[in-house]
Amino acid sequence: MTVARPVSAFIAAITAGITENLLHPPVPQFVMQPDLSCLVDNCCSGKDCSAEEHAKHHTFFEKLKAGIRFALFDVWEDLAVWFTAGLILAGVVTVLVPEATMIRYLSGGPWSLLIMLAVGIPIYICATASTPIAAALILKGVSPGAALVFLLAGPATNITALSTIMGILGKRATAIYLFTLSLCALLCGLALDYIYIWLNISAQATVGNSAQIIPFPLQLLSALILIFFSIKPLYVWLRGHFSVKSLP
Repeated sequence: MTVARPVSAFIAAITAGITENLLHPPVPQFVMQPDLSCLVDNCCSGKDCSAEEHAKHHTFFEKLKAGIRFALFDVWEDLAVWFTAGLILAGVVTVLVPEATMIRYLSGGPWSLLIMLAVGIPIYICATASTPIAAALILKGVSPGAALVFLLAGPATNITALSTIMGILGKRATAIYLFTLSLCALLCGLALDYIYIWLNISAQATVGNSAQIIPFPLQLLSALILIFFSIKPLYVWLRGHFSVKSLP
């Protein structure tokens, strides 16, 4: 699944882009101006100095420190809320959804993939939150291909994304985008199911035993570190959405 997801996303994206260019050739309007400003501390705009001179503004360790700070704080602050929401929804699915129902309707085949596509298109969910939900679905008996369709369709073809694309690119491009990504998601899902059958691998057993790869002390330490870095972004999000404004 770790390999299938980015490979399938790459195939779907490239196919959608090529299809759009073939059916609706782009018309050059303006030249994009790249942002050349310093990524470490914005010490300069990057326009008045050469690349060689700009490379000397900061040492390797300063750049490394800035990259680690960006990964641990800036990036995770954008993902923490969605990741937590995905974990909560995955827990709800694991506890409340009957396994027999999942096996009956979503254990494999074209109809299972179509159902997951119909579920993934309208709901608003990001790629981060969809990952633990897909893992919970597989544990309940959902086929890996159906889970892959959910992972691809949920973040890429939700109502919010489609409305934004329609406003920027128009109805025709949105229709091509939706049809191409949906078709690629279904084909990749079918291919993944056949690969699991061909290799005689149980996705449910694989996901259920994946935690055994990492020793429990390392799991606990990683969880505590993750919780530590999640406290601030979760607090900021909760305060911004649920704080009571003082009356004038």
